[in-house]
Amino acid sequence: MPEGDSVYRVARTLDTRLRGTTVRAADLRVPRHATADLTGARVLGTVPRGKHLLTRFDLEGSALTLHTHLRMDGSWTVLTPGKVLPRRLAPDVRVLLRTTGPTAAGLKLGVVELLPTEQEHTAVGHLGPDLLDAGTPLDEVVAGAVRNLAREPARPLAAALLDQRVLAGLGNLWVNELCFLRGHLPTRPVGEVDLEPLVRLAAKLLRFSVAPHGAHQVTTGDTRPGRQHWVYGRAGQPCLRCGTPVQVSAEVPGDPERRRTWWCPRCQR
Repeated sequence: MPEGDSVYRVARTLDTRLRGTTVRAADLRVPRHATADLTGARVLGTVPRGKHLLTRFDLEGSALTLHTHLRMDGSWTVLTPGKVLPRRLAPDVRVLLRTTGPTAAGLKLGVVELLPTEQEHTAVGHLGPDLLDAGTPLDEVVAGAVRNLAREPARPLAAALLDQRVLAGLGNLWVNELCFLRGHLPTRPVGEVDLEPLVRLAAKLLRFSVAPHGAHQVTTGDTRPGRQHWVYGRAGQPCLRCGTPVQVSAEVPGDPERRRTWWCPRCQR
């Protein structure tokens, strides 16, 4: 599943390319909304909420939101006027928005939902504080996430950080790297962790990753292949800090508390 910073970048592209255009034709290829007609709707913009995307429209004075989620395999692509998707991708299209500007196509989207904008809370109201929420003071975002984490002190740290109801935006890559950077085993109970600096670092990492001058999802500062991450995806390889082989535990299918996890047994306690 894409990390929150990846979804943020998708939202920024959709917002930049589609905002202010008018829908000439829309095709929502899901049974629930197959007959929905967005023709004439003005695109107000797209915003991310954790790993969710909210594209807002004004249709003859009615405010509507297209709620989408990429899940594991989804993506959005924006085509300049005159360009078309390769025919091989046609079966993967779940949303097609032809506008007075570009055409946007949502492929293999895990969620496609059209709802009144005033009801967006039904789609994303369960989410915890969004670490990439630029509209809320950072201190407030951090404090809210810390409060949520502290409610279950016995819960393993990695599982708590991955729970989007606790805080929104972290995926497996960021959680494993964050645990390494703070020196915590992913299985360490939340109650044994100094949460405020951990959450503040998480927000800093994600915000740097989406910044124009930032390096997307590089945690080591080294952009060379195989050296972008401290532990994530590096099972059996020497830790880039101490040389100890990186350990990995397998994912337990169907158990959201047991995702695949990487750690250095010397650098993390």
